[in-house]
Amino acid sequence: MTGRSNAVTAPNGGGATSPASAAPSTKPATPAAPRKLCADTTARPAPKGALKTAAAPGAAALPANISFGVGKWVWVNLWAAWCGPCKEEMPRLQNFQSRLRNAGVMIDLAFVSLDDDERQLARFLEAQGQAGVRASYWLPEGGGRDSWTAALGVKDAGNLPVHALFAPSGQLACLIQGAVEDGDYQAIVDIVGGKK
Repeated sequence: MTGRSNAVTAPNGGGATSPASAAPSTKPATPAAPRKLCADTTARPAPKGALKTAAAPGAAALPANISFGVGKWVWVNLWAAWCGPCKEEMPRLQNFQSRLRNAGVMIDLAFVSLDDDERQLARFLEAQGQAGVRASYWLPEGGGRDSWTAALGVKDAGNLPVHALFAPSGQLACLIQGAVEDGDYQAIVDIVGGKK
């Protein structure tokens, strides 16, 4: 007679599983290859066209335009208040910018909202703490948004977040489609040439 502790029935009705096959492998895990961030590295000029701005009460006003090609890197983050991954990565992006600056990289971070509902954008900015994103550029739906995203090479502006890294020359160096993770910092350093 086989006791309960001696036989395990497989869920598909198969026979017993030996205790040795249920044990975890002792083979060391192979480290994952670094993620390739840049979906597109086609050099193209920075987008042109007017941007609106939105800010929480008391937040510092943004400049009228993003300054491309003035001798520093510019990291443009396309986001929206309805996008969970966008909101989750904002503190990470601010941290990356701070770390890069401390490593000697001249880099600005420009948040550009693609929200259709200005009220939703305003509510999000107002709900942020002092260290949060309290001001953002804004591309409302329409021709301005379409020309901006086309200039970046973004095929689906509804698939957020999107990151565009512009070299100090003003040319697009890297387009990242999707969220940036904590483990991506070194890949960003490699792109912008910071100290390791």
